[in-house]
Amino acid sequence: MPLYCLLTPQGRLVSCLSGALMLYSCSAPAASSSAPPVIAPDSTVQVAAGPQYLRGPVHQFFWGRHYRKIWAEPVRAPVLNLRTAVPGGLTPIQEGGSFQTKNLRLVDRNGVQYVLRSVDKDATKALPPRLQNGPIGKLMKDQTSVIHPYGAYIVPPLAEAAGIYSTNPRLVYVADDPALGKFRKSFANALYLLEERPEGDQSLVSSFGHSAKVESSRKVFTNIRYRPDYEIDTRQYLRSRLFDMWLGDWSRREDQWRWASFLTPDGTTRYRAIPRDRDHAFFKFDDGFLTKIISWVKSNYQSFHKEIRLSDVEGLNRAAEPMDKTLLVYLTADDFRQVADSMRHQLSDAVIKKSLTVWPANIYKLSGAEFEEKLRSRRDQLPMVAAKFYELLSRDIELPGTDKPERFVIEPAGEGKVRVRVYQQHMQHADSLSGQRVFDVSQTRSIKLYGLGGDDIFELEGLPDKRFAIGIYDGAGQDIIRQKLDTPSDIETSVTVFDSGDGNTLNLSKAIKIEPYQPRANEFDAAGWLLRHRLF
Repeated sequence: MPLYCLLTPQGRLVSCLSGALMLYSCSAPAASSSAPPVIAPDSTVQVAAGPQYLRGPVHQFFWGRHYRKIWAEPVRAPVLNLRTAVPGGLTPIQEGGSFQTKNLRLVDRNGVQYVLRSVDKDATKALPPRLQNGPIGKLMKDQTSVIHPYGAYIVPPLAEAAGIYSTNPRLVYVADDPALGKFRKSFANALYLLEERPEGDQSLVSSFGHSAKVESSRKVFTNIRYRPDYEIDTRQYLRSRLFDMWLGDWSRREDQWRWASFLTPDGTTRYRAIPRDRDHAFFKFDDGFLTKIISWVKSNYQSFHKEIRLSDVEGLNRAAEPMDKTLLVYLTADDFRQVADSMRHQLSDAVIKKSLTVWPANIYKLSGAEFEEKLRSRRDQLPMVAAKFYELLSRDIELPGTDKPERFVIEPAGEGKVRVRVYQQHMQHADSLSGQRVFDVSQTRSIKLYGLGGDDIFELEGLPDKRFAIGIYDGAGQDIIRQKLDTPSDIETSVTVFDSGDGNTLNLSKAIKIEPYQPRANEFDAAGWLLRHRLF
């Protein structure tokens, strides 16, 4: 039975929880709780997203206050009319969703896709069926209250101000509409967010950069590891990631992204990040006795506090770490500082205050002052947080090539520093620089270079500081690994070549350690890299 609170046209306020636990009396006759009333298309309803989360003081002491009052507060929402929502109407085509959110994909007459995402969540779907309706399942369902049901509402104006792409969710109520077809039973009588589905041709959507081709993470990561003529706009991705931290959105795994593609004048395809699914933004978890203890163990369960503690930055970014380490590897400390500083200025007090006014007045009354204070405070911490983020990503570097031939050049760059340059090899003209970065031993302890596929070249132009642990992995091709012969042989270094023995040419001094290794099938080509780092 749906979990909702509905104000009918007759004035009766009904609260349903597992078959109607409560009934709030009004002046009109009582409405039956066994079935929702018929609602005319193009009307509005007064509805609460989750009145069942409003619990007593003892429960809240142990399991958190969270956003329970917000979930129980009725808001006015328009009833979605599938026949008139867009010209030609919307047709439901596919049910989907994660372990928490229930989704329904819709398509218009031009093939443009939209998605309905349930405001209420149900994490119990991740449990075995025998546990879903027991005490554990009920507790997991109760913890949906850690999410602000209308948090996604305020993200688009903030994202626009910060120069970040975003979806544009609109709160709607789906009644018992025959146009739902075979999805009627599962999706009728509940609140949803209706938004564009970032996929395919989005040339008419400004918040996706008017991209004519939006692609999935799986497609994009495959392209950039297979061929060097695909690249990520890394500063724009960094901007998006700092924005995530500002919102306290810790669940940013690869499926939470889509990518707008653009063709550059030199024929390269450049991808710009489109964050989606803000379910875990503004997370409020550690305000109960037991949930606080759990947050110490599950350090990625970061709550939306006034301060972004530096000790929390690692946990806050754990879900996105494989992406971050791969996509941000060439950015410098200056890049991180510049992006953070610009965002701090773009996200002004006026921008923050205006973004919160998109909430219904009663929701703003409950959350507005709290969010305004927290967003201002967290914004001012962005440069400090960016510096910590850079520090974490710089400890251990993994620098992959592609399945095409590359040339890796390693050379000392001063006391305690080493420079790594990666070139795309060309047969007909000079090699072109794909990326470079200088690493400092005070920040970086290990650097691993992966040739992946293709016949790669690794060149040591001098021996780097021995405090760097540098590993060279040849990959799937027949590679050349060579060192300048005039390098003194008595210099100590910590460079190790991992040789798979598939016909590589090694021209190295005794200062370089060579270790045979047997990679697992496809481990160090593009397909293996994607699998190993969950970038699919």
